[in-house]
Amino acid sequence: MVFSSIMFLSVFLPITLLIYHLTPARFRNYVALVASLFFYSWGAPRFVFVLIGTSAIDYAISRHLHPEKGHPHRLVSRRLLLTVAIALNVGLFLYFKYMNFFVDQFNVMLACFGGSPAAWTRIALPIGISFFTFQKLSYLVDVYRGAGPPAPSFAQHLLYVVLFPQLIAGPIVRYHDVAAQLIERTCSSEKTLEGLWRFALGLAKKVLIANVVGSVADHAFGTGSGLSIGGAWLGATCYAWQIYFDFSGYSDMAIGLGRMLGFDFLENFRAPYIAANFTEFWRRWHISLSNWMREYLYIPLGGNRGGRLRRDLNLWVVFLLSGFWHGAAWNFIVWGLYHGLFLSLDKVTTRWRERIARPVAVITTFVLVVVGWIFFRAESLGDAGAYLGRMVGMGSGGGTGLPLEIMTPQVWLAFAIAAVFSFLPLWLPTLETCDWTTRRSGPMASLPRTLTTALLLATSFMTLVNGGFNPFIYFRF
Repeated sequence: MVFSSIMFLSVFLPITLLIYHLTPARFRNYVALVASLFFYSWGAPRFVFVLIGTSAIDYAISRHLHPEKGHPHRLVSRRLLLTVAIALNVGLFLYFKYMNFFVDQFNVMLACFGGSPAAWTRIALPIGISFFTFQKLSYLVDVYRGAGPPAPSFAQHLLYVVLFPQLIAGPIVRYHDVAAQLIERTCSSEKTLEGLWRFALGLAKKVLIANVVGSVADHAFGTGSGLSIGGAWLGATCYAWQIYFDFSGYSDMAIGLGRMLGFDFLENFRAPYIAANFTEFWRRWHISLSNWMREYLYIPLGGNRGGRLRRDLNLWVVFLLSGFWHGAAWNFIVWGLYHGLFLSLDKVTTRWRERIARPVAVITTFVLVVVGWIFFRAESLGDAGAYLGRMVGMGSGGGTGLPLEIMTPQVWLAFAIAAVFSFLPLWLPTLETCDWTTRRSGPMASLPRTLTTALLLATSFMTLVNGGFNPFIYFRF
């Protein structure tokens, strides 16, 4: 079940919200927990028991992880327990997500030496494993560091892990950001309406923009060698719009759903395509992942300490792992190294870049990011190389642009809206996030917002009912 499905919008969400808000405050965690487990079980009934079982182990270990004054002798045992818990979670993550990849590479090596491929039954990928694994690790490390207390009960710990707004597509919620909210939070009609408005915005971004331009991207990447240079660049740009409005749309929906339940999640996107360099891009794109990587990986590796060479090495390690985290394929690894390269270059070209006008720097960065998305979207490294070749005129064979039946007026409208809302914050910084939409209160602000919410929900719902293109691109993660 995904947020943009008819089942979620017409059955699961209204029933869950009705029961949740009719339930006394002290029992709402249990309602949210049951709803979240049902939500995950709908798409992955077998794996929900793995999720519950590993969470129970994490919770039991966490009771002994929190630092206590006057007991320095416990440091070694705490470190050992933390190591065991991290090894368990990372081990399961590697097994489910990467074992197929490792076996495939092993079989390739065997084939090079004339051997027969190893027999292997392919493993199904649990939905959302990349996101909830990071959350489970955040809980363990935060408790170990003393950044947050252990959850008062297993139910509250499990709720943190499986809370349905952010379970399968993020944002990655760090434990210390919501530890207090798991115990006590404020639910009000005003907050619920703000959450509904934010959800409607995200749903519209997903259904009315991302899905529309995404159909063009799918056609372009599936065309083969018959695509012209212009068609290849148009397809790549459509994918850049698709992944941004799809991912940020899901984040908006998650933030909105969280507010309906009384939770305040941090922003996950801040107009990333107006970034003037890759460092700024990662401060604006998938902020929850950037924060997690910095706090739990980059800084423990040494961060900026130890000189330029060590800093660059740390950056490359982090983005190599970031690429591999996104998917078990060589093209994701190359994508991570590609971003690591430009982040390293940012560190040594600061003075030179300061002389470039910001609009020029923004356009240059956007083009480089679009090129990087080719590795992210392609099915394999070979496909990525072939598509990049078509973007520079290699192997096009006198190809043509995208067919007229694909480039409909609806596509061009969605493309134009995507471009405007991606770059307009360059001149209007207040539009960098959706916060500006809820800053004003009172009838003069709430009435137009309520009417717009109804319009966006109705339009998006009718589009889904009519059976339009509606992919869930996070199954790979």
